[in-house]
Amino acid sequence: MHLYSATATARTTTLAYGSRYRAPTVNHFLTFTLFHHHNPRPPQTSTFSHFPRFPNVNFLTGNSPIFRMEKFWSGSGISKNKAMVEQLQRYGVISSQKVSEVMEVVDRALFVPDGNPPYYDSPMAIGYNATISAPHMHATCLQLLEENLQPGMHALDVGSGTGYLTACFALMVGPQGRAVGVEHIPELVTSSIQNIEKSAAAPLFKEGSLSLHVGDGRLGWPEFAPYDAIHVGAAAPEIPQPLIDQLKPGGRMVIPVGNIYQDLKVVDKKLDGSVTIRTETSVRYVPLTSREAQLQGY
Repeated sequence: MHLYSATATARTTTLAYGSRYRAPTVNHFLTFTLFHHHNPRPPQTSTFSHFPRFPNVNFLTGNSPIFRMEKFWSGSGISKNKAMVEQLQRYGVISSQKVSEVMEVVDRALFVPDGNPPYYDSPMAIGYNATISAPHMHATCLQLLEENLQPGMHALDVGSGTGYLTACFALMVGPQGRAVGVEHIPELVTSSIQNIEKSAAAPLFKEGSLSLHVGDGRLGWPEFAPYDAIHVGAAAPEIPQPLIDQLKPGGRMVIPVGNIYQDLKVVDKKLDGSVTIRTETSVRYVPLTSREAQLQGY
């Protein structure tokens, strides 16, 4: 395990705005849930409240499979970051030792606004019609990208929000690598820097191997391209070509694609430059959009 340690010796931050989509009925969710579970796991409690009209960033950014909106656990009984990770391992969400270690090192509580239970398996509003994704979605994306987050590699986090996933990336690629976060809300970039400066990734930010930038993530960040790993935390109607162009041969991108119905796509660029795309699961993210559109009604 080559996880960089700052002391001794990484379904996402999501861009959100109000949507006019009509929420599916509760019965639709419940019916599909019965057939969607492929992997056996311990019984879980699902709590279905009413679905208010959008905007509602918590509904839009559940990031769970679209018809499986239940959480892996509910309530605020978990009070330690390590216990959160152990719970994700218990439910089979985390199987990678490297992912479990980085999620233990990066304390989610430093990235969740005060007054919220940081280890609750749910997305949480962070202001500006944006959220921090649920822990199980962070874990899922980290595992999908793990082989492309090796020491010395370059990683791009589009829609970096609180900076949580960017910090995880930075610790996985280490000081010889590069972790880049792009967020188009300047205030979120400012607060994410403050979060990271309190975290285990602070030395990497100070040394410059971790950076956060204000910009339109749909255009990527060419300065440090090509990237071995790209994560996109909002749903695009189609995969932005600049992101494909900035993906290194041998690299992988994880991106939700679609409008009302969305799939988490895994995009692999082969060494010859050809691209393959597969569907990992159905998800529910908010649109990847402009800053102006995101802030409508805020």
